[in-house]
Parts: sequence; structure tokens; C-alpha cells
Amino acid sequence: MSKRNAYVILLLLVLVALSGVEFVRESPMFLRIHDISTDTEHPPDFEALLPLRVGARNPAGYPGKKVAALQKQAYPDLEPLKVAVPFPAVFQAALDTARELGWEVVSHDPGRGRIEAVATTRWLRFKDDVVVRLERQGEQVRVDVRSKSRVGQSDLGENARRIRRFLNALHKRIAGTSPDRSK
Repeated sequence: MSKRNAYVILLLLVLVALSGVEFVRESPMFLRIHDISTDTEHPPDFEALLPLRVGARNPAGYPGKKVAALQKQAYPDLEPLKVAVPFPAVFQAALDTARELGWEVVSHDPGRGRIEAVATTRWLRFKDDVVVRLERQGEQVRVDVRSKSRVGQSDLGENARRIRRFLNALHKRIAGTSPDRSK
């Protein structure tokens, strides 16, 4: 192989590697997001979990519009679940779903439509905080979920996956309804 061919091959390898770096850098998995919510305008607040978050590197408050915009770009499918099922049935199904997913339920209040829980990541055993909020909207119940990592600048997509798993499992549990996933 000539020196010229070797340089061309080396240049091509560098270009391929750089394009891969750009792909990884732009991947939603590597964005600096660690707080995901189906309601980025009025995300559910943590209440009962606040004492457990003492010393957490990431504050309990929602980080704001910049993160909301990043989330909408990275995870445009994350929206509230809306179902035409009686509120008590949806609340019980949400509570059962949280427990089925292995979350440690810290607080549940059917009167306020709130569930707060701790989800532990599988491999590194990080503690992430989750709040589920149910609201009556006419004949429907709207379910919003927020999941936030206590540590780290990026959650590698785990909070979004957690919310999807929860909403999909909840929908299956209350099957027979026609969800309206729009806001």
C-alpha cells in the first residue's frame, strides 16, 4: 500500500470517528438532562420525597425552560396519559403499577391524586425520585409523571424510559379505554 493510500484511509477513519462522536454527542441519551416530566410547563413538585433528597447533588426544583426545550427535542413522545376511566380506578391502577415496577412508594394520597416513590436503577443502584400526579379533566383523568435523578448531569435516558414503562404498564392495566395522549 502506498503512503498516499494509507493517508486517505487514515483520513476516512478520522472522519468516520468524528461523525460517530457527533452522533453520540447529539444522542438524547447523552444530553445533560436528569429531570424528565410529562408536564414541562407545570411539572409535579416533590413533597414527601424532600427529606430523602437531603444531600442530593441535584436540587429538587425543576430546572426550567432550557431543560424543557431539550426534553421536547429529545423525547417528543413523552406526554401525559389521558383516560376516560373513573378517578379512583386510575389512582389505584397507578399505585399498583408503581409497586409492580419495583418502586418504593413513599407517599400516596388519593384525595390529592399524588404518588411519590423512589426508583432504584438496576446496575449502579442510583436512587431516582418519581412523582405521579392525577387530575380530573371533565370525563377524563390526566396522568403526569416526573422522574429526577439525585446525582449526575445526564441520566443516559433512564428517566424517560422509566416514564414510558410506567405509562405503558398503566395503560395496559386499565385496558379497554381509549387513551388520548394529547395535551
